[in-house]
Amino acid sequence: MVKLDLFLDKTVEQNAALYFEKSKKLKKKTEGAQIAIKVQQKKLAELLKKREAEQEKFQKRVKKVAVKHEWYEKFRWFTTSEGFLVIGGRDATTNEMVIKKYTDSTDIIFHTDLAGSPFFVIKAEGKPIGEASIREVADATVTFSRVFKLGQSNSPVFWVKPEQVTKEANTGEYLTKGAFVIRGKTNYIENRINLAVGKLSDGRLMAAPLECVKAHCKEFVQLEQGDDKVSKIAKSIQKKLGGDLDEIIRILPSGEFRFSKTR
Repeated sequence: MVKLDLFLDKTVEQNAALYFEKSKKLKKKTEGAQIAIKVQQKKLAELLKKREAEQEKFQKRVKKVAVKHEWYEKFRWFTTSEGFLVIGGRDATTNEMVIKKYTDSTDIIFHTDLAGSPFFVIKAEGKPIGEASIREVADATVTFSRVFKLGQSNSPVFWVKPEQVTKEANTGEYLTKGAFVIRGKTNYIENRINLAVGKLSDGRLMAAPLECVKAHCKEFVQLEQGDDKVSKIAKSIQKKLGGDLDEIIRILPSGEFRFSKTR
């Protein structure tokens, strides 16, 4: 039951008009309260969405930190189209490590005639190494040498067996860190600048000759010598393939780039 107070000094019509005005004011207050509730609900939804995004970002960072790195990732590395692991030096120190610590008797070692070039090694794992892998690693050896930065298309590349590589310098000579003496027959291989970056099934990015990347990656880009700085091309690669920007820069050779128009 609703109780109404009537004013005796007013007519029925005046009392009715008074309550009508009161009801309009109450309605406006109610509508205002509803609008305020909706505004607060919207703000709450935005805060919850922002919190979820921050949690997702945090989880990605944690996941990234937790990624297990393989032993060979401290070097240049890739897998040939035939499935052989290849490791290469990044500098004098890692050149020394690749040859001294990580090369077995059945492996094959690649180098160029240019001083300061990286050594690359095909890890045979007791299996016969095919011609396709030899050609691919010859291309990688020249691509990751100074030849890429100099804008040249190729340079003499040879392969030898591990027992032909020694730190014993000839009389009167001195070997710097990362340098070795090659004895015996050297097997020279035709080569060319050949570079692509692809995304492996586990999310890692691999820089290698195009044939290797095609064999193991569904998504990839092909690169050649150009005018773009490494920072610019790395950002473009990140947009296409994802990955960490610093890591993309790390896996590329020294020099300037552009995307190849052929696939």
